Amino acid sequence: MQDAVNLIAHILEASWAVLLDAAPFVLLGFFVAGLLKAFMPDDFIATHLGGNGFGSILKASAIGVPIPLCSCGVLPAAAGLKKQGAGKGAVASFLVSTPETGVDSIAVSYALLDPVMAVARPVAGFLTALAAGVAVSASEKFAGEDVSEVQPKQETACTSSCCCGHRKPVKKGPFDKLKGGMEFAFGELLKDVGAWLFLGVLLAGVISTFVTPETIERFLSNELLSMAFMFAVSVPLYVCATASTPIAAAFALKGVSPGAALVFLLAGPATNAASLTVITRLLGRRATAVYLAAIVVMSFAAGVLVNHLYTMLGLDIRHWVSHGPEEEAGPVAIASAILLGALVLKSYLPDRHSGHGH
Repeated sequence: MQDAVNLIAHILEASWAVLLDAAPFVLLGFFVAGLLKAFMPDDFIATHLGGNGFGSILKASAIGVPIPLCSCGVLPAAAGLKKQGAGKGAVASFLVSTPETGVDSIAVSYALLDPVMAVARPVAGFLTALAAGVAVSASEKFAGEDVSEVQPKQETACTSSCCCGHRKPVKKGPFDKLKGGMEFAFGELLKDVGAWLFLGVLLAGVISTFVTPETIERFLSNELLSMAFMFAVSVPLYVCATASTPIAAAFALKGVSPGAALVFLLAGPATNAASLTVITRLLGRRATAVYLAAIVVMSFAAGVLVNHLYTMLGLDIRHWVSHGPEEEAGPVAIASAILLGALVLKSYLPDRHSGHGH
């Protein structure tokens, strides 16, 4: 009994250490997400993604990188884009780049991983999205299919609050826009991401406790094998970009290479099993198969290139994340962790303004 208590205590201690590292950057990321929501015009995305040319695919890949939408929230947004005339290539690019990255996940990558990965992750996400969009568009042209042939249904079988984040454009002043953006970021968005983030932190604690560097060295020392393992782990997990970061960091601290961690960070949010049925309805079966193949190929290619980049920079790919639970946490980290926990808890309390966001 005492051994079980000690084990649980060890997991919680490791999870708390991860949360302390991440919390200040998570809060910063959500603040920036709120600014984007507040001051980016509601029709900005739809305006720039019409048609199926390379320009719209390029814009979709770039626009999706900072947008704070999760794997669930991107589905109705993509369905709306397609209904407004965006081609399948642009929709596919948006479906990849949006959940793979975001201002919040970039900030957490800097906190839990390192500056190189904080840059490499959004760049790889952008290139993966671009490749997926081009491949889907090319497959449609090769098959001679009209890009408007498959129309998405109105419903997306998504019940999360993130699905309701882009509605009802209303004329507002700067203060009202800022207030609305912060309410979205620390309300709807945090509610959608918060529980998954804490689950990711808890899984990171479990990995820190049970996975040893010797295990990684013995079974995952091969570069491609470790990438294949991380890809296999990522697909069934329904975790957004922010929540996947502490899990990747926990594996990295045990010796998983940056390339394998990047495969996990890229593939998980874009290929989770929960959203594939809706993506198939949006793009069609053939385009979805091309979409998945592009993600797999680009994720592995990015992983190999990132490992080479770290080697060129003189960094050890087995010890590229150096910080750990032994570091002393400062008052800012502790206060941020407590505040983040309180905000996530508050987001799940009954809303006094009943019906808000629905």
